[in-house]
This record gives sequence, structure tokens and C-alpha cells, in this order.
Amino acid sequence: MHSHLVLGGDLPVHRLGFGAMRMPADDPAAAHALARRAVELGVTFLDTADSYDLGRNEELLAEALHPYPDGVVVATKAGQCHPGDEWIPLGRPEYLRQQAELSLRRLRVERIDLFQLHRVDPAVPLADQIGALRRLQDEGKVRHVGLSEVSVAQIVEAGRITPVVSVQNRYNLADRRSEDVLEHCERHGIAFLPWLPIAPSVRPDSPVGEVARRLGVTSAQVALAWLLRRSEVVLPIPGTSSPRHLEENVGAIDIELSDEDFALLDRLSPELRPVSF
Repeated sequence: MHSHLVLGGDLPVHRLGFGAMRMPADDPAAAHALARRAVELGVTFLDTADSYDLGRNEELLAEALHPYPDGVVVATKAGQCHPGDEWIPLGRPEYLRQQAELSLRRLRVERIDLFQLHRVDPAVPLADQIGALRRLQDEGKVRHVGLSEVSVAQIVEAGRITPVVSVQNRYNLADRRSEDVLEHCERHGIAFLPWLPIAPSVRPDSPVGEVARRLGVTSAQVALAWLLRRSEVVLPIPGTSSPRHLEENVGAIDIELSDEDFALLDRLSPELRPVSF
């Protein structure tokens, strides 16, 4: 199993990333320590978004890590606002441009290495949304473009306007509705970033727990190890506010599942789906 993959042909990153969404905005010191610890552990891909804590999440990463160490890639997203309890797709081209400019400022960079469309806005033609990202690329403000929560058809449509180097869809042992998207990414060398890579609730007596006990690791580590073995294009981005869980997550890269354990886990999805999320 390879421990790295290359985004867009020119950005090598460690295959276990860090989803920054859960960094505590109300405790900047703890958030800074968490981000720095991720990099100390070898994480080189950090994922954030303009809408996480209304931009504060991006600022916390910059406060903790800028100037960014060589090889560290900070990816962000725009196209979904979070004014209260709701998440609302918002893909008007002028809004995407505005948010990109704000992200550049908050992250303290001149170019965003990976800028992802957070959600496709059904009220705006996809070509207009991707076109806005392409213009940002042409201006040198965005290096690579990624998508989130998309279908194969949307990836293909977007790819006619600019290369799509990553797709971020929900995917884990218990939720494989994006299997066709992952298979498309495999065929075309597109990085697949499963968000919520660890199902929030897995029964302790499930085969996941059995494999974890046999290997002397946690169920979360088993879930991540399965993802890493599932495909060489998979780049999980587990998020946490706990330094201990961060260390456990990164440690999953060293777990080797036997062919039997992998096959057992691979057959689990229907059994796990009834668990509450």
C-alpha cells in the first residue's frame, strides 16, 4: 500500500489527511496545537472551507502553520454557506469569486493549491460554477479544482471546463452510495476524499470490532485502514478535536489488513446501515 498520492500530477501528499472542521474555534491555542501536531505526525494535506466557523477555521490554520512547511497542502472550499443550522448551496459565480478572495486573505496565500466546489447549487448551471473556478485558475489564484458531493455525470461535465483533480463525497464502511463515483475516480486518476470516513456508530460486536480486537487497534483505525486499502486514490480526511484521536487516525496508515479481514469488512455495508448516524 502506498503512503502517498499525487494530486493533479504535481502535489504529492500523505494519504491520511486532516479535516480541520472540528478544530475548536473557541480555544485558539488548542486549535493551533492540533494543526501543528497533525503536521508533526506527517500529515501534509489539510482540508478546510470558507463556511467553517464563518472563515475562522481558515484563519486558525494560518495562525498555526503560516508560513506553511514545504510539502503541506491546504485545501479549501466554497459554494455552501452556513448562516445558522442550515447548510445552503450558493454557487453564483460572483459569490464563488468573492469567497476565493476571502480564503486567499485568511489563509495568507497568493494561490490556493486545491479549491473545491463545496456543493453544486441546483439553481445555477454547473458550467457557470465551474467556469468561475476556471477563471480563478487562469488568473493564478487557484492551482487545482476539486468537487464535493457530486455524481459521475457532474464530474464529467465539470471536466470539460477544467481538469477535476479530486472529489470529496461521503463514503465509509457503512455508506457506500458513492461507489460508482469512487470507481470513476480510480479509472481516471482522480483523488477521492471520503468525508465522514469513520461511520459515527458501529456496534462493538460487529466484525469491525472483532478485527480491531484481533489486531490490537481501534475500530476507527480499522475503518481507515479499510479505506486506504480499498483504493490507491483514496485520501481520507478524518476530523477531530482530540490530539489522541488525531494520533490514532494517522497511525492507521501502518495497519495491514489481511486479505481475509479486508474481504470480511468489504461485505459489511448492508449489515451496518441500520445503525443510527
